[in-house]
Amino acid sequence: MQLEGKVALVTGASRGIGAATAVALAEAGARVACAARSTDADPKPTPGTIDETVRRIAALGGEGLAVPVNLADDDDTTRMVERTVERFGRLDVLVNNAAVTFPGDLDIDMKRYELVMAINTRAPLVATHQAATHMATAGGGTILNVSSVAGVRPITGLLAYGMSKAALERMTVQAADELAPMGIAVNCFRVDIPVASEGFVANAPELDHSTWEPSEVAAEGILWMLAQPPDYTGRVEAMSELREREGVMRSQVPGSKGAP
Repeated sequence: MQLEGKVALVTGASRGIGAATAVALAEAGARVACAARSTDADPKPTPGTIDETVRRIAALGGEGLAVPVNLADDDDTTRMVERTVERFGRLDVLVNNAAVTFPGDLDIDMKRYELVMAINTRAPLVATHQAATHMATAGGGTILNVSSVAGVRPITGLLAYGMSKAALERMTVQAADELAPMGIAVNCFRVDIPVASEGFVANAPELDHSTWEPSEVAAEGILWMLAQPPDYTGRVEAMSELREREGVMRSQVPGSKGAP
């Protein structure tokens, strides 16, 4: 899939992997809608806003759109897709990247559990359903969900988060089967290498982040997947395996094998 001239929508685009992916898409020639809660007018404690991401895109000569959204609200999620189409006239790429987590396992507060599932699993389902109607009209498209190793490996304190990502991976393969006849590819990028996104760092301030990859490395892998032909669908690609197999996402950690 040629990304130049396409229209992309990226959730969680105020910072981290989402912002890096939005900028990378713009560099590839796509027009990009950047969706998240954090805006210049209503910033959140973790650094980064969608307006900042749009300014980065503009500095590259690209075209971006800031779309404030509460992904815990189905109607707002639907409006996010519709606003993108209203502005750009079409939608070719959807990256479901946004996610939240709260510490806790069996003892997690149920309201927090419900919020994790709403943003990490329900919102991608709603967005995928809405986006697919526009992609089908345009003759095809590609949807990519961003998952985590927590979905396949128990990590203390991340029970709900892991459950949400396991469900997202399951949704990916089912949606791929359903949407293939419409020319819509659906894949999943599983982050299993530590990435120093603002959110990840904020959730684990006690850890040594010096060996973590910058968000741009993960974004490179996501763009590789988005650029594949339509029959590349139903794939759940672990970041580490994709790096080894395809030679993408060269490490940017100083001193690492293959690093500059």
